[in-house]
Amino acid sequence: RKSVSLPLKWFTIGQCWRYERMTRGRRREHYQWNMDIFGMPKVRAEAELIQAIVLLFERLGITSSDVGIRLSSRKVLQAVLDMYSVPQHLFTQVCVIVDKLGKLSREEIEKELISTGLSSEAVQGIIEVLSLKSLSKLEEVLGSGVEAVADLKKLFSLAEQYGYADWICFDASVVRGLAYYTGIVFEAFDREGELRAICGGGRYDRLLSTFGTEDVPACGFGFGDAVIVELLKEKGLLPDLPRQIDDIVFPLDEELEGPASSVASSLRKKGRSVDLVEDKRLKW
Repeated sequence: RKSVSLPLKWFTIGQCWRYERMTRGRRREHYQWNMDIFGMPKVRAEAELIQAIVLLFERLGITSSDVGIRLSSRKVLQAVLDMYSVPQHLFTQVCVIVDKLGKLSREEIEKELISTGLSSEAVQGIIEVLSLKSLSKLEEVLGSGVEAVADLKKLFSLAEQYGYADWICFDASVVRGLAYYTGIVFEAFDREGELRAICGGGRYDRLLSTFGTEDVPACGFGFGDAVIVELLKEKGLLPDLPRQIDDIVFPLDEELEGPASSVASSLRKKGRSVDLVEDKRLKW
């Protein structure tokens, strides 16, 4: 895992070496690009993250007709629950259930929500709001004074200024299943609907205190390689990357370090690119 610290931003790239194929666009282990911004409470941070995602797509040759980014906010769901006086302790459980929208039928979602103790009226209200695809319709339901609406309107305004408005769309059903999200959430999807989410993330202002430190305004995303590789294959955009390493040499114990160095040196003199490494995780 590599990390580079920059003012307000922290980038990490996770590297996992064993690839075991499960379903299309999913592997047990994968490469992942994470980008996080700390110390910025305003929606400008989310706007920056989304631009980074869009720039990557564009540099890979992917257009807004190929991929879109769905946006919503956890505060939308919280506002709806408040309308029906749903206890705060049920919020996380409800998030996990409604994150299955599109994967389960409406009847199955309603059944799971009712099993948590929600009234039928509250369940219908939640489903109706989370089915909205228009920010103006959301504003009609919740009112312009609700923080979730104000945040989303600001983000869409910034998207116009950044020049990526055609990439994004409002979708109230996006809540992201992880419990730590607190505000804006988003996920990129292929417009043909053949693949899983390409990447996703959002705001998590109350996460750091769970690790014993003070909370800091924060947001970020995770972008794995598995789904984007499938998309690039479909579009004929997967680059033919040249091989950079010809040989890998590693000693299995300290006594073999000298011979391994000799082997590496001999290969390099023949013009081969050699990586001399020590991997203590190897087991017989």
